Amino acid sequence: MTKAQISPKGSEGILSQKDKLYNWHPYTQHQTVGDFPAIVKGKDVLLWDENGKEYIDAIASWWVNPFGHSNEFIAKAIYNQLTTLEHVLFGGFTHNKAVELGEKLTEILPSSQKKFFYSDNGSTAVEVAIKASLQFFFNKGIIKDTIIAFEDAFHGDTFGAMAVSGIGLFTEAFQDSLLKVIRIPVPVQGKEQESKFALQKAIEENNVAAFIFEPLVLGAAGMVMYALEILDELIQIAKQHKIFTIADEVMTGFGKTGKIFACNYLTEQPDMMCLSKALTGGTIPMAITSFTDEIFNGFKSDSINHAFFHGHTFTANPTGCAAALASIELLQQEETNNNIERIHQLHLQFQQKIKNHSKVSATRVLGVIFALEVKTEGKSDYYGSLRNTLYNFFIENGIILRPVGNIVYVLPPYVITNSQLEKIYQTIEKALEMV
Repeated sequence: MTKAQISPKGSEGILSQKDKLYNWHPYTQHQTVGDFPAIVKGKDVLLWDENGKEYIDAIASWWVNPFGHSNEFIAKAIYNQLTTLEHVLFGGFTHNKAVELGEKLTEILPSSQKKFFYSDNGSTAVEVAIKASLQFFFNKGIIKDTIIAFEDAFHGDTFGAMAVSGIGLFTEAFQDSLLKVIRIPVPVQGKEQESKFALQKAIEENNVAAFIFEPLVLGAAGMVMYALEILDELIQIAKQHKIFTIADEVMTGFGKTGKIFACNYLTEQPDMMCLSKALTGGTIPMAITSFTDEIFNGFKSDSINHAFFHGHTFTANPTGCAAALASIELLQQEETNNNIERIHQLHLQFQQKIKNHSKVSATRVLGVIFALEVKTEGKSDYYGSLRNTLYNFFIENGIILRPVGNIVYVLPPYVITNSQLEKIYQTIEKALEMV
C-alpha cells in the first residue's frame, strides 16, 4: 500500500488535526498528549495511517483481533446477517443466531456453564455477574454485600466492575461510591499461601457473595501470571463456603493462553464466566456472561420482583451473534491451533534470548502472551515517563505496543508471520538499549 493510495495530495495529518476538535479519547490526558495517528485501513496484522505509514498491531488492538483486521470470513458472515436481520429486541423475542450461539457456547465452554446473558462489552459482562451474585442471595432473603477480588486486578470501568478492580489510578475518584470489596494478594510465586489465608480471612469476617478473578493472567496489571494449582485451591475454598466464583475471561478467552479458555487448565470450574473482546473477532461490540443452572434457577419465581432486571438495547444483537459464530468457527480450525502454538514457541525462544539482558528483570510467557519487565529504580508509574518513552519509540518504529508502566508485553493476532514477530522482538531489543 502506498501513501498515494491512502491520502490525497496535501492532506497529510488532516484527520489527526480534525480529531482534536471533536473527540475525547479513553485513558488520555488531552492537556499533554500530542497528535494521534489516524488509521484508515487494516489488513491481517497491519494497519496504515492517513500518511501511508505502516504499523504492526502487536497487541491485536487491545486483544480483540485474533484473526487479524478486515477478516473476510467474519465480514461475510456479518454482511449475510445484515441483509437478513440486522437487529431485533431480545426482550420478548429471540432469533436463530442467539440460539445457534447458545448451542456453540455450550459446546466450547466448561460443562458447568449452561445459561448465557448477552451484553455489549467486558465491563458490562462483569457488571451482570456482580449484580446476579448479589441478587441471587437477595431473592432468598439472604443479605450478602461483599465481593472478593485480587489486588491490582482490572475488570472494567462501569461502577461494579470498577469496584472490583484494584488499580487506583482508574478508581480513586470514586472510592466513596463503590460496592464493598475485599482485595487479596495475587497468588504469584511465593505469595500463594498469603493469598489463600487472606481469602479465608475475608470469608470469615464478611458476608461474601462472590469471588472474582482473572484466571492465570492479570492483563492490565502487566500480564502478571500465577499458577493454576493455587487458583484451583482458591475456587475450592469459595465453593466450600457457598460463595460464587466469577472468572473474568474478557482478556484470556478464545485461545490467548494456549487453550480456548484459561479455565480449561483448571480442575475446579467457576460458577460464572465473563467473555468479550475476541468474541466477535474485533468486529462488533458484544459480551456474554455465562451461568450455572443453579444461578439461573435462583431467579425463577412466581414473583416478578425476583426477575433479573438488567438489559441493553442491543442485547443478543443478531449481527453480533453472527460475528461471534464466525469467529468461533475460525478459532476451532486446526490452522488457528497451529498458529497459537507457533507463536508460543517463538515467544519461548525470544524469552531465552532476552531474559538475561542487563535491563530485564523478569519475563513471562503463556500461550500467545509474552511480557518482560524493564529494570527500574523503584516503582514505575502506570503512565509514567518510562512507559511514555517506550510507547513513543515503538510507534515511531511502526510497532503498536502499549507498555504498562515498566512492563512491555506482546499479544499479537494469531495470523502474525514469523518475520513480523521477529521485527517486534528486534524493536523491543532496540528499545532496551535506548532506556
